[in-house]
Amino acid sequence: MTRPTVSYAIECAGLVKVYEGDPPVQAVRGIDLRVPAGICFGLLGPNGAGKTTTLEILEGLLEPTEGSVRVLGCSWEDGDSGLRRRIGVSLQETRLSERLTPRETLRLFRSFYGCGPSAEELLALVGLQEKADSYVRHLSGGQKQRLAVACALVGDPELVFLDEPTTGLDPHSRRQVWGIIASLRRQGRTVVLSTHYMEEAERLCDRIAIIDRGRVIAEGAPSELIAQLGGEHVIEIAAADSLPDHLDDLEQLASVRRVRRFQNMVQLTVSEPQEALEELLCYLRQRGIELQTLRARHASLEDVFLSLTGRTLVEADA
Repeated sequence: MTRPTVSYAIECAGLVKVYEGDPPVQAVRGIDLRVPAGICFGLLGPNGAGKTTTLEILEGLLEPTEGSVRVLGCSWEDGDSGLRRRIGVSLQETRLSERLTPRETLRLFRSFYGCGPSAEELLALVGLQEKADSYVRHLSGGQKQRLAVACALVGDPELVFLDEPTTGLDPHSRRQVWGIIASLRRQGRTVVLSTHYMEEAERLCDRIAIIDRGRVIAEGAPSELIAQLGGEHVIEIAAADSLPDHLDDLEQLASVRRVRRFQNMVQLTVSEPQEALEELLCYLRQRGIELQTLRARHASLEDVFLSLTGRTLVEADA
């Protein structure tokens, strides 16, 4: 594979996409991105946030209503034949011929490119050697997804786009796809993936852009975004009976940085969980509040999204 020769694999500014209708739908509302070459970059957000539309513009499949795009230092307006040979794309939904085998499918896709790995090398990379000569229609959902990723790699691309690569997969298949993405990172390729799985973005991505309602609302390394919460740990409590309406003084407890209430639960962002727990339990005993749920965990990107939008990702999807 040709190693990255540009500082930024992707640069876009003022990206807007409006779909005509009555009324028109503004799917993307002014997105700016700069993706350094050689990293795994994630577009993270709920369903309908504008992730797929953004990716399809970057991939040259859609024209933006407004804004500029440069991919690997080139513009799609300059001619796309050379640029398309340097990228690989796995769409959100890939339909492959069910009467071909994985080996035949990869040989077919490989014939479109002047160079690249062999079908056998790709089958080994995605762990499909044992299914190489089975019909595609007999593959599981996870195996079909791994085959779709292999098809995106037949031209030995510098830049790989993966749109929701693990949606609908069981946990085992999801981790198999994670392993493939990790291997692409180690090879020095630039990977851009969209996902609405917080754990996936946190585990795989060097940097992420959180997208909500067509806009980038935060960008940075996952650890940086989590650190902006003011604490690395979260304590969640729910009472046997409903919690009192006014719990503002919880913010005065030791190491508590932020208090949020949603539905029947109270969430505390803290820097020192042991110290905070001791004071919290004392606080609840003094007020005669009987707990039904007490959970302490590391802060996550889910907490970042909740902090930025006031909604959980499940609520945003709904």
